[in-house]
Amino acid sequence: MLISTDTLISITEANQNFSKVARLVDEKGAAVIMKNNAPKYIVIEFSKIPESAEVADKAAVTLAKKLISDKK
Repeated sequence: MLISTDTLISITEANQNFSKVARLVDEKGAAVIMKNNAPKYIVIEFSKIPESAEVADKAAVTLAKKLISDKK
């Protein structure tokens, strides 16, 4: 994944000014939050989440529901 230096923000700055992170995402499509001078988190628009992630989430929810019902 290519990371533009325009989208890098420190975790301290993200904590103090999250609206800046949101503006970066709106303008550039993503923001990379750095922790200890290394990329740690990426923030993207919710609508940009790949469908494969949604499928994995649905599978996890289905499994969790099954495990909960088995415990009853």
